Formats: sequence, C-alpha cells, structure tokens
Amino acid sequence: MRKIIVLEHVSIDGVIQAPGGQDEDTSDGFAYGGWSAPYANEVVGTLVRRQMNMPFDLLLGRKTYEVWAPYWPKHADVWPNANKATKYVASNTMTAGEWQPSVILSGDIAEKIAQIKQQQGPDLHVWGSGDLVQTLFKHDLVDMFWLIVYPITLGSGKRLFADGTIPAAFKVTESTVAPNGVIVVSYERAGAIATGSY
Repeated sequence: MRKIIVLEHVSIDGVIQAPGGQDEDTSDGFAYGGWSAPYANEVVGTLVRRQMNMPFDLLLGRKTYEVWAPYWPKHADVWPNANKATKYVASNTMTAGEWQPSVILSGDIAEKIAQIKQQQGPDLHVWGSGDLVQTLFKHDLVDMFWLIVYPITLGSGKRLFADGTIPAAFKVTESTVAPNGVIVVSYERAGAIATGSY
C-alpha cells in the first residue's frame, strides 16, 4: 500500500499559502508571498534535496499543478524526479495535463485517491495543494507529515489545518532544527488518540 505524505512549508501559526514566491498565490489579498525565502539555509536545503531524491509520485491540486507544470520541466537539473513522477491532479475542471505523465482525477476524488493508495507504486507526495489537503484530512487519507516549520507568524492566509482533521495520534520519526530556527519534522501515524489524567 502506498502512503500519502503531506509535505509543507508552514508558519508557526499554520499558514501554508505562497511560501515560494511573491506572486505564487495572492488570493484573498495575501501579501506575504515568498515568506520562506529569507530563511533558506544549507541544513534545510540538504534535507529538502534528500526528500526530493526519494522515489515518489505526486498528488497535486489543480492550482499547484498549474504553477508547477510550466516551471519544473525547465528546471529538470534541480528536481529531475518531479518530471519522471506520475502527477495525479485533483480537479473537476481540467480534462488533460501538459506536464506528463499526468492523470486527472475528477468526480469522487477522495475515493479515487483511496484506490490509488491501494495500488503498487511509490508513495504519493503532496506539496502545497491546500484545498486538496483539506479533502485528504476529511477522508482520513494522510499517513505522514513532512513539515518545514518557520519561526514566523503571518496572521492570515490558507492554513494547513483549515477545516479540522480526523482525530489521530502521530509520532515524530525525524526532526532537525536549523541554526536560524527553522524546524524540519516528520510525523507518522501512530494509531488512535490515547487519553488520561495527570
């Protein structure tokens, strides 16, 4: 069974909108596009490159796909695996994708993703794709988080846990703190929530 891994750049107040560029996503008047750039450092860069070089397929929302499709084919030297990966795109408006190989998922997207998880193949990496991530949460389809947490609050913008999630416990499988305070942390599902008293 394939795992779904949500990989996100996230502020400490949970914002995931437009970390990579000023014009990446200005919806709802978001004015802080590119907020992660000032925190770039070699520690985080090494961990991101390692993640980028793992075997994976991509599971993307339409908006993220539309930003990435014209970019990554021209930057294959930076991330060759992105071009080789199958791109599963959740969209009820697209009929085909220019960035091949692409598979458009429409209709009952959660059910189709659940079926893809059951197939043989590499894990499914979800970068960005805020609306899709909310659908995955609602249908309990996320197996792991790989988060880059930045020491910044943004106050507004699309949030990782915007609409809530299915209650679940996680365990930290890896964590690194960069000298500038950026935390890279991996969380893996660890069963049901345990409760108790002090």
